[in-house]
Amino acid sequence: MKAKVIKTSLTEIQALRDLFLAERPFPFIYNKCHGAGWADTYLFTINEMKVGYGSIWGKDRREDRDAVFEFYLLRPFRHLTDKIFSEFQKTSRAKFIECQTNDTLLTSVLFDRASIIHVEAILFEDSFQTKLKIPNTVFKQKAITDEDPSYVLEQDGNTVASGGYVWNYNFPFIDMYYEVEENYRQRGFGSLIAQELKKEAYRMNRIPAARCNVKNKASKATLLKAGMRVCGHLLTGRLG
Repeated sequence: MKAKVIKTSLTEIQALRDLFLAERPFPFIYNKCHGAGWADTYLFTINEMKVGYGSIWGKDRREDRDAVFEFYLLRPFRHLTDKIFSEFQKTSRAKFIECQTNDTLLTSVLFDRASIIHVEAILFEDSFQTKLKIPNTVFKQKAITDEDPSYVLEQDGNTVASGGYVWNYNFPFIDMYYEVEENYRQRGFGSLIAQELKKEAYRMNRIPAARCNVKNKASKATLLKAGMRVCGHLLTGRLG
């Protein structure tokens, strides 16, 4: 059984990547890397048969190609994970793994092979609808462009919070962001705008998702209050 790892194009592995995403029905934060041209991709073959692929990008600088962020094998070949990943690491010269804990295949590789593992972020998915209200407060769209709308919360005519979306997740998920003006924090405006951004996402036929730094307890509490739930964590680890 002869295994090969060959640097290739996204087109060459697209069918395999479609399977990768189909097995991961959750927000995948690295989806943007391919479309933005930040990734190098490698095809895995055994006896000339396509059995999987892997992708790397730059951990700290986009021009670097030192961190594995996708690793996929067809199910009948997953017992060869250790052998194929070893060849992939050798060929790509990857020094790190970045992964989501809900991507169980790559997470298992990280815990088997990586050291100095860090938890970088908390990942959220929608859980339930909330009915938060604050008197005299309205949610409005304030478009920058038709393709990149932004939104604000206003109370008595004053902007108290703003937010919008980053279109970098796998369809149908969309990444929400928001910010509350400093003088209006800890008064419920963060959860309220997150709630309204969730509703707007569904109106656009998207499923809302979010993330925050693992140390940002206030942001985590805000998102939980808005009906989100933790669905995973973002990990990084150095390969030996």
